[in-house]
Amino acid sequence: MNKMKVADTTITERQAEERIISMPQGLLGFEEIKQYTLKANPGEEPFLWLRAQTKEMNLAFIVISPYEVMPDYHPDIPNEDARVLGIIQPEDAWVLNVVTLRGGGRATVNLKGPIIVNRHTLMAKQVVIINAVDYALDYPLPLAAE
Repeated sequence: MNKMKVADTTITERQAEERIISMPQGLLGFEEIKQYTLKANPGEEPFLWLRAQTKEMNLAFIVISPYEVMPDYHPDIPNEDARVLGIIQPEDAWVLNVVTLRGGGRATVNLKGPIIVNRHTLMAKQVVIINAVDYALDYPLPLAAE
């Protein structure tokens, strides 16, 4: 299977200012929702909010750049997904991963299924990376200092 690497870039707060992200296939489990707003809140860095643009429900996901959690993260994106998103160079992509809040103050991040965003068109897709076997579905985030 052919693959494409992505650059290890993080999204700055300025870059995330109320961006509308288009996801024609939706997120896994939320395929009917096609538009999301990406927003950074001061004081919540490095976390971002991916909010569904729908009147029917109030839905938001906490996301993070995987490079904040695992600097040596190297997801192999299927070429077909890169083609659909119009990603030609690794620098064309932002990578976001969904954070899950668990009981007891724990949180994990899904490293197997990142959201790949074309930083120029803001078209995105959640993909299953080719090298998913190398990464955890529920990689633990360090506990915040109290």
